[in-house]
Amino acid sequence: MADKPTVVLVHGFWGGAAHWGKAVVELRNRGYGSLRAVENPLTSLADDAERTRKMIKQVDGPVLLVGHSYGGAVITEAGDLPNVVGLVYIAAFAPDAGESPGQISQELPPAAFENLAPDSDGYLWVKQDKFHWSFGQDLDDDEALVMAVTQKAPLASTFGDNVTDPAWRKKPSWYQVSTQDRMIHPDNERRMAERMSPRKIIELDASHASLASQPKAIADLIDEAANGSA
Repeated sequence: MADKPTVVLVHGFWGGAAHWGKAVVELRNRGYGSLRAVENPLTSLADDAERTRKMIKQVDGPVLLVGHSYGGAVITEAGDLPNVVGLVYIAAFAPDAGESPGQISQELPPAAFENLAPDSDGYLWVKQDKFHWSFGQDLDDDEALVMAVTQKAPLASTFGDNVTDPAWRKKPSWYQVSTQDRMIHPDNERRMAERMSPRKIIELDASHASLASQPKAIADLIDEAANGSA
């Protein structure tokens, strides 16, 4: 439908654009004809923000940015372009200026913090045998196994990259808290959400992988944001 903005979906650590699969189908079924999903390199916040900006600039018209997990930091950094009409955070980091996802996590460590394992090349993984418990305990075994095996590890240094000029200070925002999140502490999510003064905060009884375990509720929030930012 012509009156809907283009929805640009931004993934986080330990997954790629395909993590949005169920939400993509749900949004298309609701009439969103223009959907994009960025595939970020996860090599630095600057690299990922630039990749996201390039996709935004390819869109002729309004864009609603949706970020999951670390993807929230990416949309915070990249969401300053004039055609971005709103920001939706899905169990996501929303750093302020001079803050990094790593700093936020260290202040209030999540339950699965000890299940992260660096490798000899500088990449940070979720231990495969701990992935289901850590990332998506409300997913079925097969889906969690596929996510664990196909996870996309970030350079560990990316955790320490600071946001420069947070877009949520200028753009309308919406936030979804996962109350059973083991990758970002739920109280950290609540704190980041509340200081943004978003137009709406919802809480779901969900894991970090709420975009996959509760795609209808996620699509509801995106839909509300799309209508509210028009």
